[in-house]
Amino acid sequence: MGALTIGNSVNRNVSYYIIAHASKFVKTGSKRIASNTVSNLPNVAFITPEGKKVLIVLNESNTVQTFNIQFNERIVITDLAGGAVGTYVW
Repeated sequence: MGALTIGNSVNRNVSYYIIAHASKFVKTGSKRIASNTVSNLPNVAFITPEGKKVLIVLNESNTVQTFNIQFNERIVITDLAGGAVGTYVW
């Protein structure tokens, strides 16, 4: 499925929002540093030329999902609404 579905109206699909998040936070020259497989939470992380880490997560389920973000020895517990795309920057 593409970013938009065009018929009698224009519908923005989840890909539209993922592209929007990536284009805003993943700057030119960024490098993918990680991704993993978590049930219903596909994700990918980048490091920007400025050294910031950017994590983009999609919640494929219809319910709120709680998950951990771990970097080095630090862990953050967060949640994401069903069907939402979240971007985390540090």
